[in-house]
Amino acid sequence: MATKNPSFSLDDFAKALDQHSYDLHKGQIVKGQVDSYTSDGAYIDIKGAKSPGFIPKKEISVIDVEDISEILPLKEERDFLIIREQNADGQILLSIRQLEIKQVWDDLIEIQNKGQSLQARVTGVNRGGVTVEVHSLRGFIPRSHLLEKDNLESLIEQSLSVTILELDVERNKIVLSQRLASQSLGFSQLEVGQLVEGKVMGVKPFGVFVDIEGVTGLIHIKEVSQKYVESLAELFPIGQMIKAMVISLDEGRHRISLSTRILENYPGEAVEKLSEVMESAEARAERAKKLINL
Repeated sequence: MATKNPSFSLDDFAKALDQHSYDLHKGQIVKGQVDSYTSDGAYIDIKGAKSPGFIPKKEISVIDVEDISEILPLKEERDFLIIREQNADGQILLSIRQLEIKQVWDDLIEIQNKGQSLQARVTGVNRGGVTVEVHSLRGFIPRSHLLEKDNLESLIEQSLSVTILELDVERNKIVLSQRLASQSLGFSQLEVGQLVEGKVMGVKPFGVFVDIEGVTGLIHIKEVSQKYVESLAELFPIGQMIKAMVISLDEGRHRISLSTRILENYPGEAVEKLSEVMESAEARAERAKKLINL
């Protein structure tokens, strides 16, 4: 006579569930949807979990959240990151904010690799430079990489165009440069054969450094005149405004080569009558373009 199988009660079923491994671990991305709201977060129904997970309000987004339901509508499925494994009650702690932060870091790495610029809002000042908010993360611009180096307080709440100098995900470190972003922008507006105007900012034995709206060009001593120049410092006082032709651009090295020599009507004119060369520079530039094969 066959024996009857013992009945499988609800308690037995619950015990079987408890023995089942769901393999939910910290750092795992899981699918879930809002089951209910609380004043400080929401309970999330997670696929494969024996009890709802919980997401604190501060972990819902990188931005401040007033109404949780605007970010997390009821029953709408989305991804969550497990930031704490199951406790004694089988509940896991979840985050969307940390998923968003990871995406921001991925975006910043891509921007850096492409050499692109981005916007950063100045939030504070310290002895070394300014702190900024960039794509919701905290960054830093050293004083040496700012265009305004003296009155840093005037920059607070301003949005600056910057490029990335250093990214360190493990140390949560973002270092930026406004100066290099300005140089890149300046390069994009220059071309060989263009007549530019700038201010003399430095004189060395080998040439003259000229500031052209935030980017620096060099007139090598051989490009000043067709004749030998005895004293560059006397010819080009610091702060003097001069005009010169762009004869070469090296964006990789941020080098702009300039020439006044090419504007001369005769050898030595830039040394003897620099002011006259400057006054008629526009007309001379048309002839000069042909000399650099444009």
